[in-house]
Amino acid sequence: MNGAAAALRALARSGAPALLWRTVLVACLVCGIGLLPWLSRTDPALTVLRARSADRDPDPETLRAIRDQLGLDDGPLRLLGRWLGGLLHGDAGTSWVSGGPVLPGLVPALGVSLLLMAGALMVAAATAAAVCARTLRLGARGRLADRRPGGTATAVLAALPEFLVASVLVSVIGVQLGWLPALGWYGPQWMVLPSLAVGLPAGAVLGRMLDDLLPGAFAEPWAVAAAARGVPPKSVARQAVRRCVPGLLPNLALFVVGLTGGSVAVEQIFDIPGIGRLTLHAALSQDLPVLQTGTLALVLLAATAGALARVAARLLIGPALRDGALQSLHRPRPSAPRTLPLLYAGLLAAVIGFGLPRDPIALDTLARLRAPSAEHPFGTDALGRDMLARISHGALTTLGTALAVSAAALAVGLLLGLLPRLSGPLVDTLSAVPPVLAGLLVTGILGSGSWTPAFAVAVVAWSPLAAHTSALLRQERATTHLTATRALGAGRWYLLVRELLPAVAPPVARHALLRLPGVALSLAALGFLGLGAQPPSPDWGLLLAENQPYAERAPWAVLFPAAVLALLGALAVTAAGGARLPRRRTRPAGPSGPPADPVAPAPPRRPGRATADLTSVSASPTEER
Repeated sequence: MNGAAAALRALARSGAPALLWRTVLVACLVCGIGLLPWLSRTDPALTVLRARSADRDPDPETLRAIRDQLGLDDGPLRLLGRWLGGLLHGDAGTSWVSGGPVLPGLVPALGVSLLLMAGALMVAAATAAAVCARTLRLGARGRLADRRPGGTATAVLAALPEFLVASVLVSVIGVQLGWLPALGWYGPQWMVLPSLAVGLPAGAVLGRMLDDLLPGAFAEPWAVAAAARGVPPKSVARQAVRRCVPGLLPNLALFVVGLTGGSVAVEQIFDIPGIGRLTLHAALSQDLPVLQTGTLALVLLAATAGALARVAARLLIGPALRDGALQSLHRPRPSAPRTLPLLYAGLLAAVIGFGLPRDPIALDTLARLRAPSAEHPFGTDALGRDMLARISHGALTTLGTALAVSAAALAVGLLLGLLPRLSGPLVDTLSAVPPVLAGLLVTGILGSGSWTPAFAVAVVAWSPLAAHTSALLRQERATTHLTATRALGAGRWYLLVRELLPAVAPPVARHALLRLPGVALSLAALGFLGLGAQPPSPDWGLLLAENQPYAERAPWAVLFPAAVLALLGALAVTAAGGARLPRRRTRPAGPSGPPADPVAPAPPRRPGRATADLTSVSASPTEER
């Protein structure tokens, strides 16, 4: 029995179960894509005919010829078997739409997307550095007590949809000013605007996550000791970034895959022949060989990026993970007075309240694209409908569904993030699936319905939160206070409930709130593609998509929905730290009067957890343990 148990432990450490689990997941994904036309209960011959020639009459003879040509009567299993058999010999099959081989068209598209991803990562790194610059400057000088809670600009930037940023860059910089080319992909100059459109929101999210970890790094004993010994602030800041980066690397790997295959809207606007655009067209036309090969390429990219992220995290942290010598980056601290969430909530409630009495679907063809006025404070759209009314009524469904999906994603992400061996391969696989493809698969299985888009977004929305949870859990399990608590006899359940979850859950919850506007946009994007809410629904994403062609003539039709969405992002991010009014300070009545403002008692010290003050000398190793 002991030998069998030792053999099982050795097998688990070798990574064979994880590899088997990853293979099963990839096989299920590829098979699900191969069954997409039959799951959606549509005629693949008719879909292929419309993709080849939309004007051709779908008579029975033509459809029969397409079925014979593609071998559709053989069934999905034989088609999938033939594609897998050819793939083993380096042949990914022939496109059902163009009739050409798949690989010669897919490889250049993948190269274009990887080049765009590299440029977007450079923009994202610069944006994240700008977001964290103030915290790094103050923390390296030991002045984090002067740091006021912020993040509004970051939240607004993270909440802006990529296609809206791309549209503004095209119309302003590319067309009106003519500084950079707006369409095509012919050289380095054509990379600038797409990289900005993709990298700015991603950099804002990464910068916000890094800014959330930096105060804990600057509070560690090494940082306090370095500042006391006169180490240059730049060196302290550099080491603090190195201390926090391992917790972000799994999400950075997800961003790499998302920027490669998920930037469909940006590739459409800038006319970039990337793999995201190619995969989307293949999904809509049910071109299975192209869709299966493109998805498999994204899955391999996700697995490679995830493995590199794990290796880089181990190299950056070093033996501290093995020896349990880390300090916790998430110490409990009293919340600062924050009135911004209350202000943003009041503004959002005022917008919704003023617009609810208005009719969101009333047409007035004589008032098309009217500028904001007393009668229409937010102007009108292309059909003469009041924009304030549509934004207000759309908030009821958009916010409710987005909050439900975000809460479900947070719960699933925390639960599966605590099981990294189970969720790691699952995260790598699902991160390679664009939300549009997930929506098509879910719609094919469950059918169209009001909650179908919500379920489709929830299927992929939990993976970044699970990756974040696993990364933080890996570091938190290697902290000194957890080692001491375990040595005192604490069991696994006590460690999980009293130590690990209180340290991991708050930053993951703030991460989920930061992604709330993106969830709302993903729901609207699926509705715009016919998988959910349909016009004349006043969904916020539909408002942006419907009014985007009129952005130059009537900018208010896009500006006000985007502003309300940015307001939602600012509210979500600032509310993550809590909201309370500042305490009113009173002067003493006289020499015998009461004190002006009694100092609030410090929060109780949790068992076994070491704490450090930025202005005090670090405790001795014996005290920390």
